[in-house]
Amino acid sequence: MGIITIDGRKVEFTDEKNLLTIIRKAGIDIPTLCYHSELSTFGACRLCTVEDDRGRTFASCSEEPRDGMVIYTNTGKLKRYRKLIIELLLAAHCRDCTTCVKSGDCNLQTLAHRFGVTSVRYNNYREQKPIDFSSPSIVRDPNKCILCGNCVRVCNELQGVGALDFAFRGSEAMVMPAFDKEIAKTDCVNCGQCQIFCPTGAISIRHNREAVWEALADPDTRVIAQVAPAVRVAVGGAFGLPKGKSVMGKIVNVLHRMGFDEVYDTAFSADLTIVEESAEFLDRLKNGGKLPLLTSCCPAWVKFVGEQFPDYRENVSTCRSPQGMMSAVTKEYFRNPENSQGKKTVMVSFMPCTAKKMEAKRPNSFTNGEQDTDYVITTTEFIDMIRMTGIDFAELEPESSDIPFGFGSGGGVIFGVTGGVTEAVIRHLVPGHDKATLESIAECGVRGDDEDGLIREFSVPYGGTELNICVVSGLANARKVMEQVQSGEKNYHLIEVMACRRGCIMGGGQPRLAGDRTKAARKEGIYRADNVAVIKKCDENPMVMSLYEGFLKGKEHELLHNHEFCSS
Repeated sequence: MGIITIDGRKVEFTDEKNLLTIIRKAGIDIPTLCYHSELSTFGACRLCTVEDDRGRTFASCSEEPRDGMVIYTNTGKLKRYRKLIIELLLAAHCRDCTTCVKSGDCNLQTLAHRFGVTSVRYNNYREQKPIDFSSPSIVRDPNKCILCGNCVRVCNELQGVGALDFAFRGSEAMVMPAFDKEIAKTDCVNCGQCQIFCPTGAISIRHNREAVWEALADPDTRVIAQVAPAVRVAVGGAFGLPKGKSVMGKIVNVLHRMGFDEVYDTAFSADLTIVEESAEFLDRLKNGGKLPLLTSCCPAWVKFVGEQFPDYRENVSTCRSPQGMMSAVTKEYFRNPENSQGKKTVMVSFMPCTAKKMEAKRPNSFTNGEQDTDYVITTTEFIDMIRMTGIDFAELEPESSDIPFGFGSGGGVIFGVTGGVTEAVIRHLVPGHDKATLESIAECGVRGDDEDGLIREFSVPYGGTELNICVVSGLANARKVMEQVQSGEKNYHLIEVMACRRGCIMGGGQPRLAGDRTKAARKEGIYRADNVAVIKKCDENPMVMSLYEGFLKGKEHELLHNHEFCSS
């Protein structure tokens, strides 16, 4: 342990990796644009520069703390320096801030206000570059890039994809895909983590809001919403409600008031996924099928494994994702003239994930030539839509989801966190639903601390076999696991992968700027929703069982499974 004097106050430190961390723990919000605790230190923006007692200045993010240091964070020199940096960044930046998609959610804009940058003395002589609209999930605007390198590092370090990198030098430096390809023509998996880490509007979500508003305005169209589990624990925070609090009832109310005819819960189709995926797993286990079974709920992961480990395509479950199952079943239900009442059906899914926009357009997400999910709205877009209506979301009374597809089990809800799919599968396979049984499943290793639980390995006994299971979040971690499987170093029966670290609660379509407390609150919110769920297992959901016994009979394969592997 050591002591550093920061702005005249003595601050103790232990094993903090840099001076910036200690300063922030001391309650000083030192500005940064390129620093993130989960990424390697880059030191590009220099906004975190501090001064020592000898007048020497240096970036605190890359400075190792030493006992006895005397540091100043807010001297006149530093204020002028930071203001100049922001002004220079704005000088080479598109300044259409009022119409920027990230206006109000832009770190550069926030810092410009904070440091009183009300004018820019320099002209922007940078050549205007075309905006890349090629991806169904994200939009790249190189004119708003400040070269912080966050997108490059997250794509390489956390996701192991490497779709973006730096090109050229000096004033010509840019971030782009190799050979300046369109992003859709690269290995990009559409996870959207680059836009989560981007501090400006250089990378943003590809929006579908206007198309949804048009559908809602058409009296001859029945517009149906499905809401994913992770959305319910992320919306409330934007409207002053406690972080991580499940607000599914308020979401149903506001969607009805927007004009949606039906609001369904994707936890219902998550129950369908568990029934089908468990059956597929047991069939492969008993009949010598391809193992390990790789989960198919996450479209970014499916694209990743198909392109990076093509020999394992047949290991991917044939089950559609919960989004795909819900949309296919709903569209089939309303094909019946008695149910359709002469109206066209439009399916809108509210998801925490940008990759779901890609999934909706995959050929195997069509049934009989019709696209099952018409539009995907991310949580961030949904929040914007609520604000557009002017409805006071925080004051709304909760409403229940609609029948027949509005009721899911607790096992369906926990799909929102990493390990949730596996835990729901184990619940389905293990007889009994008493509290002790459910607690033993939760404690078998499927849940864990985020700090060391991004790759979890554990075994559970089943039918005389010890099932070896791996739960992974983050594609760079998934690459490690798959390489170990490929080499024969590891042997699993089931591997669950979520492309985004910590699972869907931290998906690329969720609100940005989520710190450790918000991440923890979202996870706790999902588990709390499971705790209060009346039904914990998919096979105990009477609506699911009724569906199998009636409307779905004979159509299971057509509506619930992919007929061919499709990674893009």
